[in-house]
Amino acid sequence: MGDPKGFLTTPREDWPRRRVEERVRDWNEVYVPGALLPIISKQANRCMDCGIPFCHNACPLGNLIPEWNDLVSREDWRAASERLHATNNFPEFTGRLCPAPCETGCVLAINQPAVTIKNVEVSIADRAWEEGFVPPRPPERLSGKTVAVIGSGPTGLAAAQQLTRAGHTVAVYEKDDRLGGLMRYGIPEFKMEKHHLERRLEQMRAEGTKFRTSTAIGRDVDAAGLRARYDAVVIATGATAWRELDVPGRELAGIHQAMEYLPLANRVCEGDLETSPLSAAGKHVVIVGGGDTGADCLGTAIREGAASVTQLDIYPQAGGERDEEREPWPTYPTRVYRVSAAHEEARDLRTAPYADADARMFAASTLRFTGDADGHVRELHLVGVDDRRRPVPGSERVIPADLVLLALGFSGPDRTDGLVDQLGLRLDPRGTIARDRDFATNVPGVFAAGDAARGQSLIVWAIAEGRAVAAAVDRYLTGGTRLPAPIGPDDRPMAV
Repeated sequence: MGDPKGFLTTPREDWPRRRVEERVRDWNEVYVPGALLPIISKQANRCMDCGIPFCHNACPLGNLIPEWNDLVSREDWRAASERLHATNNFPEFTGRLCPAPCETGCVLAINQPAVTIKNVEVSIADRAWEEGFVPPRPPERLSGKTVAVIGSGPTGLAAAQQLTRAGHTVAVYEKDDRLGGLMRYGIPEFKMEKHHLERRLEQMRAEGTKFRTSTAIGRDVDAAGLRARYDAVVIATGATAWRELDVPGRELAGIHQAMEYLPLANRVCEGDLETSPLSAAGKHVVIVGGGDTGADCLGTAIREGAASVTQLDIYPQAGGERDEEREPWPTYPTRVYRVSAAHEEARDLRTAPYADADARMFAASTLRFTGDADGHVRELHLVGVDDRRRPVPGSERVIPADLVLLALGFSGPDRTDGLVDQLGLRLDPRGTIARDRDFATNVPGVFAAGDAARGQSLIVWAIAEGRAVAAAVDRYLTGGTRLPAPIGPDDRPMAV
């Protein structure tokens, strides 16, 4: 605890964002470069050494938050990096992409703004790379055991890195042409520039992890044959089966899933395309779904030059503070009105003339789509709903829609590639891969982790799953393990 009175004398100060008018003209991250380090030591001083750090319980990785807060307050960046990487393989990812449940579990947050844990985390991670504190850590000796990891999202990469460092020979199979899963083609560049991902992948290659891209297991390679070639297999394919919207007019052209739209914009940033075939330029865009994926579509459409962008959220507009009755501290409050960078941009640029606040229309449910003579969508018909999602009489509205993006979440792993059926994997009632307390499926030597088995979740849970399944696989291969297992397959976030 660097300053015993820090939480009393120092107000919370977040990493400032670049001006809206500037940042929407490029795809760089939204924050002011270099503006975090001058303020972060004082912000770390706000950590109050509370004795029972609920931020630990709120974070599935068990991050040693008070420890590295104290080290940052003393500007001991090397030691802070060691404590941070002791529990998190990829803090530069979580520091940018995680919604920070640790902060809502901060004891200070009971009656004051929480410690800027997420900002401290990303500042440690970035400083560690700049100072060379995270060199490759290849194993001293090999075990002679081989592991195939299917999927290169945060779960697959975390599992692969842990198993490689334990001495196993690991190959990661990725169906796309580049590694990273949703971090590559789902997360827009303005939320995380991809050089952060490339840097970590180079570290993993130097440690000995092998990568096989453009290889869909079940389609390009027989899944059962792959299992026969390796001592163990980890399935970390994510939950990529998107939810549909079954309303009249869904068949019209111009209505797409968010994960059809976002990857194309990312490919433009990668240099694969000059412009996206689904570009929002000059179009009236409607996003159906009020979550983070919808916000990613919003920021992307704004940068592509949409004529207007409106986001529909079926829930009523939440208040600015947590509901202490329904979601008391230290649980993560899901129903709080939050303004992301994309919503701030939509509000300031007034890109949604039909919206209630920033770009969002709350308590709105889609009734149907109508189109023109060529079969292209032109209008979205909606109705207001009450707290039980029942239509409110007289609340029907029609808004223009040349491009509709469905951001309704995901239900489980995609089964069209044949992976599940070729291995004969058992699914649970939710449609995710069933597993036991050791992350093992019904097929001997095959393990499942991440969203493919847990269901759609946060990046911090994905990394925790990767670390935990690695410990389970190491134990299966060698009879014991020293790898940490931060969570079990049935663990869930704190809730009432």
